[in-house]
Amino acid sequence: MPEAGAEGWRIDPDPDPDACAALLAAAFAREPAVFWICAGSTPVRTRWFRAALRTHAGLDGARRTALVGADGRLLAAAVLTPPGATPTAGARALWAARTGLRCGPRALVRTLRYLDVTDGGAPPGAWTLEFVGVRPDQAGRGAGRLLLDHVLAATPAPRGLYLTTADPANVPLYRRFGFAALRETPLGPLSVTSMSRTEG
Repeated sequence: MPEAGAEGWRIDPDPDPDACAALLAAAFAREPAVFWICAGSTPVRTRWFRAALRTHAGLDGARRTALVGADGRLLAAAVLTPPGATPTAGARALWAARTGLRCGPRALVRTLRYLDVTDGGAPPGAWTLEFVGVRPDQAGRGAGRLLLDHVLAATPAPRGLYLTTADPANVPLYRRFGFAALRETPLGPLSVTSMSRTEG
């Protein structure tokens, strides 16, 4: 665990799912896939992340990690899924009901389309980095780098990590952290890049 920095930052290995959802909803306001799914609506985006993270919290071995400021507020959050972890049929049905009712049928259908082209793409045995985001007022201050460095060091991933991104600007960023592009998949107006990082 990184030591508290000059700004008094610390790592929280088990942050509240709803607090992470609120942070990620703000961090992903302009991310192309989330914007496409949630139609640019802040309330829909917040409910979408809340439904996703509540379902994710029920997975065996699922991890949430946050960087917390001196004032106790989350600065950045990351969400990871271990190899082979998938929601039960009941959990999927509950997620679909929550998402459809609270976010609208369009958000549900577009989420399912995104999952259809990305699920099953992880290399065997790899962890999946589902989300990593920084509170917008903390962008450019090193919070994201500190959190991602911690996550990469602390995750027991001998078979590596996997992620997808629909933001072309993220591809060179993840390359700097050792990820390599595997493929690009078109989806409506999006181009989804799948990337992996193996232990070196």
